[in-house]
Amino acid sequence: MNKLNSSFLGFKKPPTQPTPTATTTRAFNAIINRLSSQGSHHEVLVTYSSMLKTHIAPDTHTFPNLLKACTSLNLFCYGVSCHQCIVVNGFSSDAYIASSLINFYAKFGYAQNARKVFDTMPERNVVPWTSIIGCYSRAGSVGVAFDMFGDMRREGVQPSSVTLLSLLSGASELAHVQCLHGCAVLYGFESDMSLMNSMLNVYCKCGGVEDGRDLFEDLNRRDIVSWNSLISGYAQSGNIREVFQLLFKMRVEGMEPDKQTYATAVSVAATQCNLKLGKSVHGQILRTGFELDSHVETALIVMYLKCRNIDLAFRVFERTMQKDVVLWTAMISGLAQNDSADRALMVFCQMLESRTEPSSSTIASALAACAQLGSFELGTSIHGYVLRQGMRLDIPAQNSLVTMYAKCARLDQSRAVFENISKRDLVSWNAIVAGYAQNGHLCEALVLFSEMRATLLKPDSLTVVSLLQACASTGALHQGKWIHNFTIRSCLRPCILVDTALVDMYSKCGDMDKAHKCFVEMSDRDLVSWSTIISGYGCHGKAETALELYAELLQTGIKPNHVIFLSILSACSHNGLVDKGLSIYRSMTEDFGIAPSLEHRACIVDLLSRAGRVEEAYDFYKRVFPEPAVDVLGILLDACRTKGNEVLVDIIAGEILRLRPMDAGNYVQLAHTYASMNRWDGVGEAWNQMKSLGLKKLPGWSFIELHGTITTFFTDHNSNPQIDDIVSLLKILSKEMRKSSLRSWDGIE
Repeated sequence: MNKLNSSFLGFKKPPTQPTPTATTTRAFNAIINRLSSQGSHHEVLVTYSSMLKTHIAPDTHTFPNLLKACTSLNLFCYGVSCHQCIVVNGFSSDAYIASSLINFYAKFGYAQNARKVFDTMPERNVVPWTSIIGCYSRAGSVGVAFDMFGDMRREGVQPSSVTLLSLLSGASELAHVQCLHGCAVLYGFESDMSLMNSMLNVYCKCGGVEDGRDLFEDLNRRDIVSWNSLISGYAQSGNIREVFQLLFKMRVEGMEPDKQTYATAVSVAATQCNLKLGKSVHGQILRTGFELDSHVETALIVMYLKCRNIDLAFRVFERTMQKDVVLWTAMISGLAQNDSADRALMVFCQMLESRTEPSSSTIASALAACAQLGSFELGTSIHGYVLRQGMRLDIPAQNSLVTMYAKCARLDQSRAVFENISKRDLVSWNAIVAGYAQNGHLCEALVLFSEMRATLLKPDSLTVVSLLQACASTGALHQGKWIHNFTIRSCLRPCILVDTALVDMYSKCGDMDKAHKCFVEMSDRDLVSWSTIISGYGCHGKAETALELYAELLQTGIKPNHVIFLSILSACSHNGLVDKGLSIYRSMTEDFGIAPSLEHRACIVDLLSRAGRVEEAYDFYKRVFPEPAVDVLGILLDACRTKGNEVLVDIIAGEILRLRPMDAGNYVQLAHTYASMNRWDGVGEAWNQMKSLGLKKLPGWSFIELHGTITTFFTDHNSNPQIDDIVSLLKILSKEMRKSSLRSWDGIE
């Protein structure tokens, strides 16, 4: 822009010179007009500078293209200088120049300046009226735009189709569109395809799809834009039937679908997760010989990934020759959402190898994949790449970085990234609060929660759910109740996520009465809600209540899933309801067609083992487990110890050690089993084998939450700073318990 010297900025009248011929000015204007139509806006300004150097005076035809160039090149100061030249040369009253000035100021967001230009015009025709109306409409001041439209009509200026188009660009209410439709009929613009298509499009966006359909049917002539607008409208409303009927009808009427049509049809199938429908559209595209472009290919990849068909998505992806950043990102994001984080990162590496520069969205998706895998090394590698390339990440990508470090249990790095986010949104705060909560730092999470509220950002359901889950996992009932009160005060209920989290929190903190009350108060319940309350009662030894709730679930007509069956089978197992548990297990396959998973089968082994039916449990294991399962064999081994079944102990012990010979826990379990049977030779052998292999068992541990702080205790460890006080108190409690026991016996005697 250094070619634009000070002569361009001078807004004084050119020095007195012989009046140039009209042909000379016209010649410069012709050059400027040609360059402007070609989009060569920089050359337009250079030519104008040359025009001033040769002392050729501009006229009213010169400035509209100059203002257009300043707008396109984002040169506000040059545009203001142009305005000064216009005033000095006395061209302010020209309608086209005034309209160009209005558009110039409107594009830079200076609606007041545009209005001043408009108000100072002595005479106003349809062009400046249309410009000022469009200025307000694009700025979101639709009410002002319609007021100006009314003033225009009252002054006797008849609007053009462009006036109505400028109003449509900001219309967001159905009543506005209907009003403009009436005006179009009144002024005879029904044959203007551009206006009618725009109106059809806005009808659909404002929820008036049927009004749009009426307009579509009344059109004397329809082009591909008309068809696509209506198809897109039905797609947005979720009306699949109409989308595909229109797709068929347009072909019958001789109108061939284009890339927009096919992309919309594929997107509908993706939204509905309807794989059969998506394949049908894909097949139609191939049969018609339509040449796929990246837009349609991306839509197909997204559709297959949303339908969880990774193989077909990869097939489309690998056949795409020209992969742009949008397509790469769609593939990486889709794989991460399909729990294929490893493959997502492989594709990301291929993208970098192809020299395609990733966007912020790509980086966010790759970081989400690292978070899924808990891979600190890969996550820091991507962060390092971002820093080396000098990329400016947007807020969503920075939020993904916070989450990635938190998921990898690197809270210091997560906090550092969070602190460097200049404009934190709700997702940023949710990411850091959830990070601390999920890593067991409930106290710090609550402090951050308070800081978040101090910024006047309103916490949402996800914020609350992450805190409630932390309270549930640590048994922090007091803090959980406080969060419950907050949800009531903040009107975050009813919300199925929050309500279910409350049921889970109270269940895991041992307050089943409150859990049941929260469950009963839920306005809507899904399978997760039912599973949570049933599991809660089962774990607290109230299997009968759990079974009653299961019966209630069946009466609602909701089909139970594998998680519900796991919860109810676990409840039966913990409470010795063998026959009921076996009956439900059979019902799962016979009545609901759900194939038992390893967890369901393990529940039945545990159910039979707890009831003392060890041989039956072992027979069941041999019958339904095609592959050996060490953890299930461990259940059987404990049952043998309880029942004293020495024959079965030797068989199961042999299988366990053969499958997992380097697990110290197996040798400890085996030694305890032999000890309970007074088989000391077996105990010695188990310890000797463990020592010879150099194995050490991790110590058992437990924890307690107090005032938001979690304290962990390990067996045979005295590293706790309050160990002396703890031991002293335990001795006192033991002494008091013995005294109490003796007093009880004295009372009996």
